[in-house]
Amino acid sequence: MRGGLIVGSGIVLGNVIGFVRVAVTAYLLGTRTHADVLAVALGPLDAFNNALIITMIFAFVPMLTLREGADRVAFFLAARRLFFRIFAGITAATALFAPEVIGLIGPGLPPEGAHQAADLLRIISLSTLAGGTAAIYSAWLYTKRRFGPTAFYQALLNIFTIAGALALWRTIGIYGFAIGYATGACAQLLLVYFASRDDLREAQADAVTTTPAPSPSWRELVGKPGIFLAYAGLLAANMIVTRAYATQAGTGMAAAFDYCIRCVNVVIAYLVSPASNSLLPEIARLHAAGEDRSAVRLVDRTAGFALAAAVASCAVGIAIRTPIIAILFERGSFTAQSTQMVSAVFLGLSPCLIGYSLLELTARSLFALDRPMLPLMAAVAPVTINVVVSSLLLHFAPARFMQPEYLGMGASAGLMAGFLLLLAAAHRQRRLAAPHGD
Repeated sequence: MRGGLIVGSGIVLGNVIGFVRVAVTAYLLGTRTHADVLAVALGPLDAFNNALIITMIFAFVPMLTLREGADRVAFFLAARRLFFRIFAGITAATALFAPEVIGLIGPGLPPEGAHQAADLLRIISLSTLAGGTAAIYSAWLYTKRRFGPTAFYQALLNIFTIAGALALWRTIGIYGFAIGYATGACAQLLLVYFASRDDLREAQADAVTTTPAPSPSWRELVGKPGIFLAYAGLLAANMIVTRAYATQAGTGMAAAFDYCIRCVNVVIAYLVSPASNSLLPEIARLHAAGEDRSAVRLVDRTAGFALAAAVASCAVGIAIRTPIIAILFERGSFTAQSTQMVSAVFLGLSPCLIGYSLLELTARSLFALDRPMLPLMAAVAPVTINVVVSSLLLHFAPARFMQPEYLGMGASAGLMAGFLLLLAAAHRQRRLAAPHGD
């Protein structure tokens, strides 16, 4: 109960400060070209980092929990060593090929904007090394039921981003956002490192007096996290595709999309996290008892409740989107015209609330049932359909594509298709696995 309250408090605080971060961005940049540049450079890497952190914790906490003493320490040290090298390689590659990456994810940016976005991406790439490494330490702390140092990661990241933007705005402009973001990730790494240092030293000292545990193979270390990361990366790619197309739809469209997706993500977090936190332990218990059919029926019932909540949230969001956006953001550089643009983008993007929530809830349940390949295959559908729909709009109806209402159509359609595909595949597998006549 205490751990759940701490984690829940971290989510609430992170979202509240996240709104402040978006409000500061809106005040300083509005929906101008610089806002597009920041959205293209920061948005995709922020999504990737979140996926990376969730993957490290979700994959390694059970793997560490199943081990004791020297075996647990050996596993942690091997994982830290391997993934530090992987994260360092990702950071170096991102910095080295930043112009090419920006050309891919922001094809519509003007030349000067693309150059600025590449410089921003190089600075922000440091957060991948820091955030990914911090997640490994967080997994260790979770096994010790120490949730405090990790629960407020998003809040700490947002605080540093806001501080960097405000403190450095007059001297270096939008680069202050990137410096603040990277500094926040490094601060979180220092926090979890010092929080776990004494406990790790004691565990290593105890391990010296026992029989050395065999080092895990790299396949064992990479296998499970690799599947989780591939799934999360494909879902993140769905939004990256929409943001990339937004840069070709006109000035301010990428920024408007970014403001919308941050609002949508807050609602999704409250739709998915409470349900999954209560559902997954029960699914794990039923799976361990060999009652997978009961577990699947439980998932179906929960998905039904989630569908009702998501549809209601979507309807309310559409109904009150314009006044809420005006209240939250309309000040400074964020004008009434910006409000209308963001409100229009939200109209096409809001169905993502339904598709993403149901897909995530079902996928997490299947991961708990040790059926990871179904979610992984289903995660291919959203990005594929998004590319097809957005490409058709761009090439055959360019005038309509330029309208902000149509920007989120591909993402929304893809996510709903991914959920339906996952649901159909899961039930087909269930029927095939059932005894004849059951």
